Amino acid sequence: MSSRRFAILGVCTANICRSPMIEVLLRAQLDRDQFEVASAGVQGWNRQPMDAMAAMELMRLGHSATNFRSHAIDSYLVDSADLILTATRVHRSEVLAMNPRALRKTFTLMEFAALTALTALVDGDDPRALVAQAARQRSKAPAKVDIGDPYRRSPEIHRKTADQIADAVQTISSRLNALATVA
Repeated sequence: MSSRRFAILGVCTANICRSPMIEVLLRAQLDRDQFEVASAGVQGWNRQPMDAMAAMELMRLGHSATNFRSHAIDSYLVDSADLILTATRVHRSEVLAMNPRALRKTFTLMEFAALTALTALVDGDDPRALVAQAARQRSKAPAKVDIGDPYRRSPEIHRKTADQIADAVQTISSRLNALATVA
């Protein structure tokens, strides 16, 4: 692994529900010496707090969004990330519209979790190699890889979304942490 930390960017629509959850949960589970995590929205509201219902779900999962403020995605964030995890395929397409060269490092969260769970197909010596291998095996990912938008929806939808994100983040962080300690 190179001397700089591995940078991960979570992306959703407004950066107030799904991508903040991705950011907070990944940051809590990844080795802070090896990884840095940020999030942004493709239609991002600048400097807004996290949606109250989404923040309550993070609290249920044992985390706080107190200091979180939203950001709009920009080319710097896309270019500097080693891995971009989006909530949906539409968000992935919007990232790629900004920078088509980001294809090999941009996945939906669910897509990357499914691929990294397939250790026989997707493996690497370090996190960057894992991302490269996942890009080569992308066709093996499941078809259903979008996380629905819970904004202004019921508490049950927020809980389902939070649990879906938490499960995917657990899979991804376990693989990345294991590879970072080996490198």
